[in-house]
Amino acid sequence: MKPYLSFIDISTFSEKERILLQKRYALHKKYEKAVNLYIDTDMTQKAIAEKCNVSLAGLGNYLRRYWREQVLIRHHIYVDDVEPDKVKIIAAGTQSIKAHDKYKEAIAACDSLTYIEFNISQIARKFGLNGTALANYMRIHCQDTLVWREKIRHKLGINDNVHHGVRPECVSQYAEAVEMYRESNRTIPEIAELCNVSEGGLSQHLRFYHKDVLKQKKEERQKAQHKKNKTVGDLMGNGGIYGPISETEEKYKEALALYKGTSLTMKEIVSQTGVPVEAFRFYIHKWHKDLVYERLGISGEINENTDLRKARKRMKTVAAKYEKAIESLKLNPRPVSKVAEEYGFNPEVFRNYLHKHEPELAKQQGMRMTENGKYISFRAEEKYAQAIELYNTTTESLKSIAKRLNIKYNSLGGFVRRNRPDVIMNHNNLLKDLE
Repeated sequence: MKPYLSFIDISTFSEKERILLQKRYALHKKYEKAVNLYIDTDMTQKAIAEKCNVSLAGLGNYLRRYWREQVLIRHHIYVDDVEPDKVKIIAAGTQSIKAHDKYKEAIAACDSLTYIEFNISQIARKFGLNGTALANYMRIHCQDTLVWREKIRHKLGINDNVHHGVRPECVSQYAEAVEMYRESNRTIPEIAELCNVSEGGLSQHLRFYHKDVLKQKKEERQKAQHKKNKTVGDLMGNGGIYGPISETEEKYKEALALYKGTSLTMKEIVSQTGVPVEAFRFYIHKWHKDLVYERLGISGEINENTDLRKARKRMKTVAAKYEKAIESLKLNPRPVSKVAEEYGFNPEVFRNYLHKHEPELAKQQGMRMTENGKYISFRAEEKYAQAIELYNTTTESLKSIAKRLNIKYNSLGGFVRRNRPDVIMNHNNLLKDLE
């Protein structure tokens, strides 16, 4: 590292910066020999990659990123006032400079009446080219010349007994795949596999005979590139589909099923499945926001400015936590504090939850329903129990009982009249018996 870093004082760098610098140095050392061969020789990238024992794709990416000027020189592209990074070596759908130089004389001959009696293969041989390669190049970039030649040769009566254009069997073979590519967002490799056709053959068939479809797809990709808020399944600018890769889906498949179908907390789920908690949380929030909103009890329109903490209502995990206690309280009314104690909850937190999410039940807390459908406070019933028992079994007046037990007569009388008409009836019957 000394030659590379001899002019840099790395002691002033942070730990992260030093690690990045070391990685960059290792990268340059890895491709140092390959770069020298690329600059000093005419060897192809493939040959250089094999000789230096590096991957072809990795070498190509490294050269385009760090030695772009040399790549442009190799492709005979010379720029003066434009930054090399902004120059496309081979723009999509256009001719490369190298290919144009290679075929330009042969194409000019094909476009001339001087060579009209020769077919494409004969013209290619005259210029030292491969006939199939020249024809394929012209189908993509010079389709008008081929159409013009066929029309003129037909008028002149020049017939070489060779079929030109797409073959009927190819139309039939690729019909389903072409339609699927036109109507869906699937990629060519995916469609080729689904339709059981050759990927290269389908790609070539589209480039030769369905340029309108490729143009349509290009426009769709350009629109997708500028779309800000993408949803899973949307087309991306590179032609792929916005969504998690299959390996990631498989990794979190079990955890996702638990998150979706149970009320287990995030910690419980990762504990059972063994996936990293932060990674799983990122995966859920990025690719399955609908499940996150469902768990938070959030409905309605959500945008990037929505505060999820404020918007959340009844969380799935919290609802599951209090579910049994609420059911028990409904079946057997009793003070909230007692229910909270039975299930190990904080009484105030449980009471607040009831007021927020079970308002009807909260109104009834500490009360029971009588046979007449009225609610009686447990506290009041306990307070007046002795007085009611005396009034129900003796002929002593209610006012006397209240005075003896040090209870306010008006409160006791009101409670008995509202909630215990049966006791009043029993007391009156006892008075009648005395008469």
